[in-house]
Amino acid sequence: MMYTWNEHKAAMVELHCHTKISDNSFTTEEVIRMAKEAGVTHLAITNHDTTMGLREAMALGEQYGVEVIPGIEISAYDYKRGRRSHFLGFYVEPNHAAIEELCAPLRVSRHEACRVMVERIREVGYNIDWGQVQSYAQGGTGVYKQHIMHALIDRGYTDSIYSPLYKMLFARGGDGKEPGIAYVPLTYVDAFDAIRTILAAGGVPVLAHPGQMDNYDAVPEWAEAGLMGIEVKHPDHSAIDEARARALAHEYGLIMTGGSDFHGFYGNKPSPLGSQSLGIQCVDAIKEKKLHRK
Repeated sequence: MMYTWNEHKAAMVELHCHTKISDNSFTTEEVIRMAKEAGVTHLAITNHDTTMGLREAMALGEQYGVEVIPGIEISAYDYKRGRRSHFLGFYVEPNHAAIEELCAPLRVSRHEACRVMVERIREVGYNIDWGQVQSYAQGGTGVYKQHIMHALIDRGYTDSIYSPLYKMLFARGGDGKEPGIAYVPLTYVDAFDAIRTILAAGGVPVLAHPGQMDNYDAVPEWAEAGLMGIEVKHPDHSAIDEARARALAHEYGLIMTGGSDFHGFYGNKPSPLGSQSLGIQCVDAIKEKKLHRK
């Protein structure tokens, strides 16, 4: 689709956004309404490890005059380098069998891990309960650590999600440090499987926030495996991260995207919807990749 210069100038694109279906404090409709009020014209909903609610989101987008891009963010692991990695999938088919097969076990294990975390937190004297924590996750795919922290805030133990209490409870350990008292490890899907699954579901795979997880070294291998893009603009990216991501995009012919990684009240830092927009050309490039996939 071709856009006039004025349309290009007016477009505000948000390509990394969550809803209450995963770990955002706001519902899908609330997020879309907020996006509209912020001037966002194109909104990718990229909940963790699920496409639940995407058809409804697209319908709501039509009502509000926001083009909703059906997406996902798959939580993966680079087993060669021992690092976590996240992959955005744009224009995936909602409820595709390949996505469910890959992601459903992780969603179940994450939910169960959070139940164990709550038990451990209670054992050391914090007055929260599983029912209360689950109430914050109602309507979504399961409980996240943010929901546990929400309960702790409401009971007066802390005043923010990512407070020192969060680190004390959930720190992973390593580098000579002891893990948090409620830390429960998760087994994530392989990065190559994440890329293949997004492709199988008709989507365009993009590496999310490579600076956050130091995934730069893996890009050549992942590009060979079908990776089509890299997130350049992200709240956790420094100017150096942006430059490294742009250089890799040019070297390997990857789309450059940007997104606020919006989580509402559950976010790590203030990052308004549309604040990391790279313009409508990103959407054009994603659509072009999807149309001419090998």
